[in-house]
Amino acid sequence: IRRAAGLHRLWFNPCVFACAPQNASYLDREDPDLPVCVEQTVLVWIPLGFLWLCAPWNLVSLCRRTQVNTKHLSKLYICKQAVVSLLLLTAIAGLAITLGEDYGPSADTPSTLKNPGVYYANPVLYIVTWILLLLCQAGVRRREGAVDSATLFVFWLLLVLCDIFPFQTLLREALKLGEIRDIPRFCLFYISFGLELIALILSAVADVPPEAKERNPEAGAAFLSRITFNWFQSMVIKGYKQPLVQEDMWELSEADSTAHINERFQHFMKTEFAAAKVRHQHRLNKKQDERRDKAQEDLKNGLSNGLGKGVSQDMLMMEEKGKKEDEKKKKKKDKEKEKEENYPNAWLITTIYKTFKGVLLESAFFKLLQDLLAFVSPQLLKLMISFTQDKSSYAWEGYLYAVLLLAVAILQSLLLQQYFQRCFVLGMKVRTALMAAVYKKALVVSNEARKESTVGETVNLMSADAQRFNDVTNFIHLLWSCPLQIIVSIVFLWFELGPSVLAGLAVMVLMVPINGLLATKARKIQIENMKFKDKRLKIMNEILNGIKILKLYGWEPSFQAQVEGIRGKELKVMRKFAYLSSVSTFIFSCAPALVSLATFAVFVGVSSDNVLTAEKAFTSISLFNILRFPLAMLPMLIAAIVQTSVSRKRLEKFLGGDDIDSDIVRHDPSFSTFTIDSAVNVCDGSFAWERDAEPLLKNLSLDIKPGRLVAVVGAVGSGKSSLMSALLGEMHCTKGFINIQGSLAFVPQQAWIQNATLRDNILFGSPHEEDRFQDVIKACALGPDLELLPGGDLTEIGEKGINLSGGQKQRVSLARAAYSQADIYLLDDPLSAVDSHVGKHLFDKVIGPNGVLKEKTRILVTHGVSFLPYVDEIVVLVDGVVSEVGSYKSLRARKGAFSEFIDTYDAADIELIPEREDTLPDSPLEDTVTVTLKRESKQSELLRKNSSIKKVQDVGESKKGQRLIEKETMETGQVKFSVYLQYLRAMGWGYSVMVFVVYFIQNIAFIGQNLWLSDWTNDAVVYYNMTYPNWKRDTRVGVFGVLGVCKFFIFFLYRLFVFLGTLLLANASVNASGILHSRLLRNILRVPMVFFDTTPIGRVVNRFAKDIFTVDEAIPQSFRSWILCLLGVLGTLFVICLATPFFTILIVPLAVVYYFVQRFYVATSRQLRRLDSVSRSPIYSHFSETVSGLSVIRAYGHQDRFLKHNEITIDGNLKSVYPWIVSNRWLAIRLEFLGNLVVFFSALFAVISRDSLDSGLVGLSISYALNVTQTLNWLVRMTSELETNIVAVERVSEYSELENEAKWVTDTRPPEDWPTKGKLRFENYKVRYRPGLDLVLHGITCDIGSTEKIGIVGRTGAGKSSLTNCLFRIIEAAEGRILIDGVDISLIGLHDLRNRLTIIPQDPVLFSGSLRMNLDPFDRFSDEDIWRVLELSHLKEYVAGLQEGLQHEVAEGGENLSVGQRQLLCLARALLRKSRILILDEATAAVDLETDDLIQTTIRKEFSHCTVLTIAHRLHSIMDSSRVMVLDAGKIVEFDSPDNLLEKQGHFYSMAKDAGITKDENTAL
Repeated sequence: IRRAAGLHRLWFNPCVFACAPQNASYLDREDPDLPVCVEQTVLVWIPLGFLWLCAPWNLVSLCRRTQVNTKHLSKLYICKQAVVSLLLLTAIAGLAITLGEDYGPSADTPSTLKNPGVYYANPVLYIVTWILLLLCQAGVRRREGAVDSATLFVFWLLLVLCDIFPFQTLLREALKLGEIRDIPRFCLFYISFGLELIALILSAVADVPPEAKERNPEAGAAFLSRITFNWFQSMVIKGYKQPLVQEDMWELSEADSTAHINERFQHFMKTEFAAAKVRHQHRLNKKQDERRDKAQEDLKNGLSNGLGKGVSQDMLMMEEKGKKEDEKKKKKKDKEKEKEENYPNAWLITTIYKTFKGVLLESAFFKLLQDLLAFVSPQLLKLMISFTQDKSSYAWEGYLYAVLLLAVAILQSLLLQQYFQRCFVLGMKVRTALMAAVYKKALVVSNEARKESTVGETVNLMSADAQRFNDVTNFIHLLWSCPLQIIVSIVFLWFELGPSVLAGLAVMVLMVPINGLLATKARKIQIENMKFKDKRLKIMNEILNGIKILKLYGWEPSFQAQVEGIRGKELKVMRKFAYLSSVSTFIFSCAPALVSLATFAVFVGVSSDNVLTAEKAFTSISLFNILRFPLAMLPMLIAAIVQTSVSRKRLEKFLGGDDIDSDIVRHDPSFSTFTIDSAVNVCDGSFAWERDAEPLLKNLSLDIKPGRLVAVVGAVGSGKSSLMSALLGEMHCTKGFINIQGSLAFVPQQAWIQNATLRDNILFGSPHEEDRFQDVIKACALGPDLELLPGGDLTEIGEKGINLSGGQKQRVSLARAAYSQADIYLLDDPLSAVDSHVGKHLFDKVIGPNGVLKEKTRILVTHGVSFLPYVDEIVVLVDGVVSEVGSYKSLRARKGAFSEFIDTYDAADIELIPEREDTLPDSPLEDTVTVTLKRESKQSELLRKNSSIKKVQDVGESKKGQRLIEKETMETGQVKFSVYLQYLRAMGWGYSVMVFVVYFIQNIAFIGQNLWLSDWTNDAVVYYNMTYPNWKRDTRVGVFGVLGVCKFFIFFLYRLFVFLGTLLLANASVNASGILHSRLLRNILRVPMVFFDTTPIGRVVNRFAKDIFTVDEAIPQSFRSWILCLLGVLGTLFVICLATPFFTILIVPLAVVYYFVQRFYVATSRQLRRLDSVSRSPIYSHFSETVSGLSVIRAYGHQDRFLKHNEITIDGNLKSVYPWIVSNRWLAIRLEFLGNLVVFFSALFAVISRDSLDSGLVGLSISYALNVTQTLNWLVRMTSELETNIVAVERVSEYSELENEAKWVTDTRPPEDWPTKGKLRFENYKVRYRPGLDLVLHGITCDIGSTEKIGIVGRTGAGKSSLTNCLFRIIEAAEGRILIDGVDISLIGLHDLRNRLTIIPQDPVLFSGSLRMNLDPFDRFSDEDIWRVLELSHLKEYVAGLQEGLQHEVAEGGENLSVGQRQLLCLARALLRKSRILILDEATAAVDLETDDLIQTTIRKEFSHCTVLTIAHRLHSIMDSSRVMVLDAGKIVEFDSPDNLLEKQGHFYSMAKDAGITKDENTAL
């Protein structure tokens, strides 16, 4: 027995390396096994080696002396250490057994048969390893933020896997022999194996300390959960149960937060930018030297030439002149070029690289591994096919290959997802860094740099350009990965097919220029398309801004035609683009087939020895499939990089611009010792807006003592606002200096209001103190306004203060300054925007000698002459120079520039500035509700005695309809199927069906082609070792492309079907776009005015811009991809089932799992997308707000607060972007596992049923299955993208179904010349703006005779404007009726009515287009008519003086005409229409007295035969009317001639008195 044991040991002895020849016998049988020597050496060394390599990384934290040991000893940690300690004991036991056997008492007298060395080596190795492991686990515990260790998990996994071999060897041996030979070792092995399994399970659990169970589950996720993104599950489930909201988003980890990213980026940017600056300086110096040398040379040449030739002077002059002009041109070019490159460049990319180096290298590593693994599958496939062909091979080989295929695929999936995750997060971080940098720069940018780009452009830097970088970074690794993949696959193909690969390669290379050509063509078309888009949107914008005018004049058809015209051109271009892209799709889809066809044909044709076997064919095809991707991606990537380089230049230019000089204004307290204490001191300063410009303010010297009130006056353009800017340090100081002691507060001329609550606008970052706050509110007369705002001081103010009137904005701006408790106040004309009595109140209570700020230093720019007597000192500016300084009295006495200035303002003005009723007339942009709010606030301000509108007592009641702007609905949940149907209906049913049929046929053809290939490869088996018959070869090559009909055609027919399909789809989708847009446009123009009052214009424009864009471009794209993917997946499954019928059993469970994953994902992803876009807009709006309020932010010194706020806004966006990225990975990894299972099962079933299969089909089904993972992934992506995009159809159709106003033309049409007399009659007329609101007119009854001139007066909100709106049926009657010449206006069509009345509106709205179009959009009148009316409206000489005359282009909103000229154009419109009834909505603020006079006289003369209704704001203008109608609270209170009304001493009399009109004055008039 003892000898037998010895022999057994000898057999077991791996050191006797005689097992090499035996190896074959181990594997060459039905039940293979590994030799024991391998099990005992190699399989032990692999896991241990891995651990020893990775140990240092885990031990580092033990060496650090830091006290991180705050983590308590968790139960999990104790368990882990206990398991390892037990393993250590087993190892020691193993060593002890060996020692005991060799040297123990039971041992024979020194026997020659000792135990082999391995029995000593292995236990010792294990002992060392386990001790190391104990240390490693302690190290992991001490590592900051670590919950488990990836390396340790991988080590346990390897160990268990490697130990499975000896596990089964020992078992099999024991069963075979029926006894256990070596009981102690057998037991020890199984004990340790059990412990290893336990350790593996423990290492997969995260050790999260209880205090860290916090905001972000990723931080506490274990290794397994991290690589499969399992930690994200909770959000997916939550998103599936109910739509996610912003509150569900997890906190960002420190490394992903904006603050952290920005800090790192700025750190690297400093050094890189400094280096770039140095380089730039070198370049400039070199250029200057070159120029100097050149100039000297020119001088020499010039002198010698002129003298030597003795040419006549004239000739010389001529030559010089010519030369000079050339040089001028050249200089201009040079200058432009220099401007291009006149900033340090080429530093942004390096900065980004250095900031994110770690992530970049990590992702590159993953990508490299994944790329190499991609080539393993085709090789395995090859083995698999040869296995099915060789019936003598053992079954276990097949199973081994199937398992290997699965393992490789899973590894590939894991690596790929890690790579994508890192790349997308990197893209997100780059975008964040750029956005934060742009914002930071915008806060300190100098004025010159600011002038170079508009607010829009800077916002674009933040949105578009940063996004470009984001997109490119996602795929940046493809730059090296694509060439690598191409090279490797060509090498492998060469092994397969030899030189014939070159044929296929040649086809591929030929494709590149064709693609390039198509791409440039497409780009051109795209640019053209953008032009039309911009043009269309510009017109749409104007239409929506001037919609009220269009309705009043009945001009909608003309503008509709204009937009339709542009849209038609746009669709034409789109159709072109669609055709082009279908051609390129055609070529592209032909590419792989052509390539494989070319290669195989050449391969078989070169010599008759070449037989195409299944192995070769399918391995090559799967390699060609790998090739498709890099070849498709490279051109796209290069195009994207080119685009990004443009963005890079723009960003570098902006980020490299000059900063504002912080040392223009000094804050030097010691300065006051020389002069007697002064708060603001300017010493002989000259200031310009730009470095090299003429100074605007020259030789300025000011000395302002603390606590004084100084007024700055001067004519328009004398530099008052510039002086303010200079004191704020916003201008360049060319000489002298400014010294300011104390903090500043600044009130700009145009109030800057943030999109925040009213309280936040006033506090502006200061702490809230209720008493002080109330005092300020009271002083700034904001009390009454607060009562009217729905939420008091917590009311949200819209962007740019949209829901406040001009005066309210100015008062809020002043309140902000008053609350800030600064030492020095710079007030830039804050009183201009408010009514005079309010101005007086503000001066008394805030600014003046008894105001809230009486102790402070105040510098007030003002036009209000009436305040000047009360100020301490007056500074008079004339053309940027201080002409005089002194008190009011002394300056009046001096009779200098100041008294002239006073005299130009009529002396009477000082005593009583006539009261302008309301400086901001109810402009059409303002919503009726705001107007009512304003009316009421005015009333409460002025506390009218006789006002009969009662204050709104109960806000709760009036809430209905008071909600100014309805919140935009964000869709949630699944998109209804009807929306898809709606889109298909728009495409046309015929088209839709055809597209499906064509695509279906095409798919069948594709499968057929490949089935033929598999059949062809079976020939290889038939004609094994025989010469391949020629006829057979020809048919095969032919039929590979033909499908058994004739030679090459059906192959192309299939491609043609693809082509047909894309063409049909292109046509159909262009149709759909056209239909959807025209429906939307038609409807929007027919919607009643109320809709525009309650909907922000941006929202409507968005439907025409973003949503129509989606319908035009995104939907067809995703629709096509979706169909292709769907059919692709179905085709694949079909082929696999055909090859291995077993597979059908599996389809159902796979489909179910797939469906659930997909539904879960889509619900979450869609909502995350929406959250992303919702949280993105605040970033941009906050940014544009900041840029427009820069001077205010800088004046108060609040840059840091705004930076912080920007970081918070960006973080808010990242919180939804990051989960979205992860959700994609979560989905991808699950789907890829599904796909990998498909591959595995198709391989497995192929092995099981290999006797009944031919190798061709096996190859086909597996190569298809290898493709299916990608396609599955895309299918889900496309489904969710289609769902996201189809929402646009939903939104467009929502606006195409709004209810319309009355018909434009009805059956009852008035006579042609109606109204002949122009008699008006109101009968008990009542009206309300919207259902649910109060009546605005309460039963008006009156008669107005033919050609009467009626003045309509009343306080703000009495219903004057409502009266005109009723005449035009902008609002429909609630009760009663209006008759014009006896015709009830509610019975005729709107256009019939509106075309017969004329209105000259309050604010002149012009549209971009020619002057002629603005006067006569329908081209109804001759040029003579138009010139005549231009003459009457005093515009003839102006228009005649223009180059294009009537064709002169009017800019958007009439920007290039003065306000007066615009008003006169509106008058010309009215004269042109010659109708019998004219309504004059009097323009108040817009027009200077001169123009007003012109208009009045023209109207008196030209419209003497018409009925004229004038809505007056200044009473002067209606004192000559035949009758005056006084409205109050929607009722007529007085209606009589002006004289009688003055006698009566009622309402009219009191209004006239307010305006300073008395009886005798009127008679004088």
